Parts: sequence; structure tokens; C-alpha cells
Amino acid sequence: MKIKLSLLFFILVAAFLLRVLVFQPYRSTTDYMEDTLAVGDYFLVNKIIFGTTIPFTDKRILKIRDPRRGDVIVFEYPEDPSKDFIKRVIGTPGDEVEVKEKKVYINGRPYENPHEVHKEKEMIPREQNPRDNSGPVKVPENSYFVMGDNRDRSYDSRFWGFVKNPKIKGLAFIKYWSWDSARFRIRWGNIGRLID
Repeated sequence: MKIKLSLLFFILVAAFLLRVLVFQPYRSTTDYMEDTLAVGDYFLVNKIIFGTTIPFTDKRILKIRDPRRGDVIVFEYPEDPSKDFIKRVIGTPGDEVEVKEKKVYINGRPYENPHEVHKEKEMIPREQNPRDNSGPVKVPENSYFVMGDNRDRSYDSRFWGFVKNPKIKGLAFIKYWSWDSARFRIRWGNIGRLID
């Protein structure tokens, strides 16, 4: 009985440490990242890849690498840090990002991501809204410009600015469950899919 309790304790501690330090589960609740993530997709985030932020500083330790263009990241929403957002990295520190008629330009060159979708044909003028025409802006040091894959319906860096490195929680990498609540069914094809 003593061995079973100590084994159970070890498993619980190991699970807790994995959850706190390495992986964290999330659920997609908006259509901002369609078609990469559907509403009701559950996915894991690798928390250690970009390092652990030291409390009360902007420094990271145990970092494997910095976020790269194309990474799908989870971060504290700059306008309300109590909420987490998920978006794709478009601009890295030093990049100049501009959106002209829905097309993204990085450092003056067109940038297309195979995951981006446009579900609305209407073009909104720059004076009315930055969705289809914004910038150019230079990404500051230690910051990132992010956008949702569902470009016409995403609230992202075009509207509220940059994500600072210490606010990034990790890299989204795999879907482990998917539930379509509108049709009351499991999306079997999404389970086990890598997020690229």
C-alpha cells in the first residue's frame, strides 16, 4: 500500500510539473485562426521552447529558440493580460510590416502564408479600419507582429500593436481533441494533427 501511495504521489507531482513547466492545454473559442484551428479544437502548447520568463523581469531562461515567422503562439492579450490569445507570428524584431489591400508585405516584399484565408471580398479603406490597409510599422526589439489566419475576422496586431516577448506563453503544436458543438459531433480528422 505504501508503494502504491508513493507511486501515485510521484505521478501527480510529475503531471503537475509537466503542466506548469512544459505543456499547457488550451481550447480555441473564436474563429480568428480558422482554418488552422476550428472553434472547439483543443491543443497543447509547448511552454519551454521560448524559455521561462523570470518574474518581474523581461528575461527568459532555458530558452531553446526565439519565435519565428510562421509560428502559432499563445500570449497574454496586451489590452487585457487576464486573457490569452493565439495568433501566427508575421513580423519579428526589426521587420517592417505593411498590409496593402489585404496583402502582407515584410520588408517591402510580399509575404504569403499558406494558412491565411480571406472570407470577405469587401475592401475596407485605411481611414475607416486597419484590417485591409495598415502600416508600414517597424517591429521593435523584443516584440512580434501577429495576425490570425482568418485575416478578415481577426483582431490582432493591425489593431492593437505588438506582442512583447515576455508575454508569450508558448508554441501551439498539436490538436488532441476537437468538438463541433454546432453539429454535436467529434471532428476525428483534427485529432492528433500538428499545428504548422
